[in-house]
Amino acid sequence: MSDNNPNQRHKLIEYANGPSLEEINSTVKVPKGKGFWRTLLAYSGPGALVAVGYMDPGNWSTSITGGQNFQYLLMSVILMSSLIAMLLQYMAAKLGIVTQMDLAQAIRARTSRTLGIVLWIMTELAIMATDIAEVIGAAIALNLLFHIPIVVAVFITVFDVLLLLLLTRIGFRKIEAIVVCLILVILFVFIYEVALSNPVWSDVLAGFVPSTKTFATAPVVGGQTPLSGALGIIGATVMPHNLYLHSAISQTRKIDHSDPDDVAAAVRFTAWDSNIQLTAAFFVNALLLIMGVAVFKTGAVKDPSFYGLFQALSDTSKLSNPILISVAKSGVLSVLFAVALLASGQNSTITGTLTGQVIMEGFVHMRMPLWARRLVTRLISVVPVLLVVALTARETEIQQHVALNNLMNNSQVFLAFALPFSMLPLLMMTDSRVEMSDRFKNNGWQKVLGWISVIGLTILNMIGLPDSITDFFGDHPASGQVEAAHIIAYVLIAIVMAMLVWTILDLRRGNKRYAKSQEAKRAREAAASEAK
Repeated sequence: MSDNNPNQRHKLIEYANGPSLEEINSTVKVPKGKGFWRTLLAYSGPGALVAVGYMDPGNWSTSITGGQNFQYLLMSVILMSSLIAMLLQYMAAKLGIVTQMDLAQAIRARTSRTLGIVLWIMTELAIMATDIAEVIGAAIALNLLFHIPIVVAVFITVFDVLLLLLLTRIGFRKIEAIVVCLILVILFVFIYEVALSNPVWSDVLAGFVPSTKTFATAPVVGGQTPLSGALGIIGATVMPHNLYLHSAISQTRKIDHSDPDDVAAAVRFTAWDSNIQLTAAFFVNALLLIMGVAVFKTGAVKDPSFYGLFQALSDTSKLSNPILISVAKSGVLSVLFAVALLASGQNSTITGTLTGQVIMEGFVHMRMPLWARRLVTRLISVVPVLLVVALTARETEIQQHVALNNLMNNSQVFLAFALPFSMLPLLMMTDSRVEMSDRFKNNGWQKVLGWISVIGLTILNMIGLPDSITDFFGDHPASGQVEAAHIIAYVLIAIVMAMLVWTILDLRRGNKRYAKSQEAKRAREAAASEAK
C-alpha cells in the first residue's frame, strides 16, 4: 500500500503502491436501486475523459487531409477505428473495476522489474508524442485567436499547469463536467460548419462501406495513398495511453466489490458511458473528414497545417458552398475552428497528466504531484517544437507551418511502438478467468473480435512504419534516405516483435504465479473457516 507517513508528503517524488490514482479512487458515490438514467448519470464522466484522446489535435489533419485527397473513401476507416476503440476501452474499464488494478499495475504485477521499466519508458514516449500535438495545437490556436507570437504561445502552454492546479482543488466530478462541456464546444463547431456546407449525405453514407480501395497503394494524391491515409487515421485514433487511463478512472466510482452484482452493474453502466462518449468522438472525426470533402474545394487546401485550414476557412476562393462563402466573409468559420482547437488542446492537458501519473505509479511505483508531473512532461514536449520554430525561422511562412505539421505527424510514430504493448496484455488478462473470474472474462465474440483487432492494428502499424520513418527525412527524401528509413523500420519491427514475445512469456509466467497464490489464499481461508 502507499506510504501514508506525513513526514513523506513534502517530497516531490514518493513511493506509491496503493490504489490507482489514490486521491480520487472510489470517491464518487453512485445510487443504489434507482432508475437507469439516474444511475447512468452517476457513472457518466470517465468516458468523456477517454473520448478526449480520440479527438485531440493529432486527429484533425489526418481526417481533413484524408477527405481532401480521397473524398469519403476513408470514412469506413473512422468507423472501424471507433468500433475497435469501443471494444478495447470496454475491456480496459472492466479490468479496472473487476481487479481493482489499472492496466499498468496489472502488467507490472505479472512481469519482471526490467520489463516494467522498459514498458514505462515506452509509454512515457507515447504520452510525450501526444503532448507535442497538444503543444502545437494550443500554441497555434493562441497565435490565430490573439496574434501571440508562436514562440511566446508555446511557452504559454507550459502555464496550463496552473489550470491543472485549479482543477485538482474542485473535485473529480467537476473536472468530468468541464471536459464534457469542452467536447460539446468542439462538436457544436463542426456540426455548424458541416451543416452550412450541405454535403451529399448519400455519398457520406456510402463511404461507411469498406472496399478494397480503402487500403490500396494507389492512387497517390498529395503525396498520400489510401493506405497511408488509413494508417494515419488509425494511428491518430487508437492510442495506448487511453487504455491505461480508462482502467484507472473507471475505479473512481464507489462500489461494493464483495457483491458480484454490484460489480456487474458498474461494468454495465461504465460501458454505456464509454460507448456514448466514444460515439461523440466518432462524430467529431467523421465531421472532420466531411469538412475536408464538403467545406473546401477538392485540392484547394495546399497547406494541410492548422494555419492552412484556418486561412482556408476565411478564403472564399477555397470554399465550395455559397452559404459557407457568405459566412466565411465575417471570419466566424475560422475563429470557431481555432476555438475548437484550443478546447481540444486543453482537454488533452487534463487526460494526459492523469495518464502519466497512472503509468508512473503502476510501472515504477513512483508518484509526483500532478502539477510537477505536468510541468516536467510539458517542458520536455516544448523542446522539439521550439527547435522546429528556430530551424525554420528564415524559411517561408508556409514552410514553417508545414514543418510544425510534420513534427506533429512524425511524433505519432511512437504510438505504433507502444500500442501493441498495451493491447496484448489487456486482451490476455481480460480473457483469463484467473483475473476476471468466469462471470467477467471476455465471452466468445469479445475474444474473437479482440484478437482480430489487436493483430490487425499491430500489423497495420508495422506496415506503416517504413513510411513513417521516411517522413522524418522531409517531403522529398533521396533514394538513399528512403532505403535507410526502411532498414531502420525493419530493425525496429524486429525489436518490437522480440519485445512482444518477451512480454507474452512474462505475462504467462506471472499469471501462473498469480493463479497459484490465489489457490493458496483460498486454501488458507477454507482452513480458517473450518477451524472456526
